[in-house]
Amino acid sequence: MDIRQIREIARKFSPEQIEGCISRQMETGENICLTDETSEKTVNELSKAEVVRDLMDHGMTLADALRELARRMRLVQKGIQQEK
Repeated sequence: MDIRQIREIARKFSPEQIEGCISRQMETGENICLTDETSEKTVNELSKAEVVRDLMDHGMTLADALRELARRMRLVQKGIQQEK
């Protein structure tokens, strides 16, 4: 996870704009939010940035939103490991 990219995207774009970038990336392979990565990595980073930005829009600081994203990712990973 590239925290710098996520932080930059979350500051620059609204959740709706990020969602639009995700949709365009999936449809055309291009978007205006993040252009220097493979499609899979781009969608992955944009999705994380969208979560962070949404949390910020609901009153969290950037640092707290990033921590919450990391917490959620750990929960998902833990759930996947438990299924195996």
